[in-house]
Amino acid sequence: MGCRLNALEAEKIKRMIAPRLKCGIVVNTCAVTGEAERQSGQAVRKIARDNPNVPIFVTGCGATHNPGVFDKIPNTFVVHNRDKLNPAVYTNIINNYVCNSDSACHINMTHHDSELSKQFVQVQNGCNHKCTYCITRILRGSAVSFPYTDILADVRNAVANGFGEIVLTGVDTASYAHDGMLISDVCANLLRDVPEIRRLRISSFDPASPQIYKIIDMMKSDARMMPHMHLSMQSGSDTILRAMQRRHNAQSVRNIVAYAGPGITFSWDIICGFPGETDDLFRETLDLVRDVRPIKIHAFPFSARPGTVAFDMPNKIPHAVAKERVHQISAIADAFRNDFMRLQVGQSVPVLVEKNNIARTPHDIDVKIDGAPIAPRTICNVKLVDVCDGRYVGMPV
Repeated sequence: MGCRLNALEAEKIKRMIAPRLKCGIVVNTCAVTGEAERQSGQAVRKIARDNPNVPIFVTGCGATHNPGVFDKIPNTFVVHNRDKLNPAVYTNIINNYVCNSDSACHINMTHHDSELSKQFVQVQNGCNHKCTYCITRILRGSAVSFPYTDILADVRNAVANGFGEIVLTGVDTASYAHDGMLISDVCANLLRDVPEIRRLRISSFDPASPQIYKIIDMMKSDARMMPHMHLSMQSGSDTILRAMQRRHNAQSVRNIVAYAGPGITFSWDIICGFPGETDDLFRETLDLVRDVRPIKIHAFPFSARPGTVAFDMPNKIPHAVAKERVHQISAIADAFRNDFMRLQVGQSVPVLVEKNNIARTPHDIDVKIDGAPIAPRTICNVKLVDVCDGRYVGMPV
């Protein structure tokens, strides 16, 4: 449940413990918002009802943040985030447990990205920053960057298994630092050491990182580095960004977009209704959106998480106001996305086919390819002939 990183870790856990356990269900929970944590608890309770006498391992941020919710559920064992990738933790739990594997229902709640043609590769975990709203950094701990040799092995394995696109991910990917290498070095070395890579992306990036300019330079110089970046913006108001203890400001984002130029696109995360976000301050975010025209915004209402600084901040914004702001800013970004897409109609572009002839452009936009079925993981050229329901219509070239 939750983020791409959770999905990737769930796959790691499955591969790790499958040879060791006769039967078990693992739920990798999320706690980024109160709603995500509620859904995690609801899902585990349903799984427990449907699977009596089957051990259920509940891990991830939701279980780490609020283990008492899950301890009360029959046949459920909480595994802290720090232990989730330790196989001995699971086997120690199960040693004295009588498992009725015949009663197990097949459960598949994995993230939809696990079905796609891209392969996510984790480069780091944790975060050293102190954003006032964020519970994830508390639950995942300090930043830890993985050795390049491990990353290289994962990428080579993915390419050998036919994955057409590699996506580097982590809690704070921009902070990667190991043995003198930064995240731009990782990207450059992967493109050098694995020439078979067809497409390389970074899942999300902190706009405060100076590394962003080196990544943009790579996008301009190597066609395999995809020309789209998702920024963890959270707000476009300098006042709110300071209250969040973010390390960028509106002008720094304007500078990034100007440096990137028209050939590189951006998407954002935005929190609406952060404590103290007046109508005027929200308009500052809208002004920045209109200035730099991101092609997608993932906006969501502020969720006060116990244990964070923002939980006790005054001047709370009504949830209804926050939801209305989500609709407003999303509509503006959708309009910019449509404008960008219309300008691309008539061009031929390389796309990554996922499934059911749905593919992704280098700017991470859906294309529905007309014609005969094309195998997933294929990278091919299509002509963009129209825009319909938020995605391109394409014809094979």
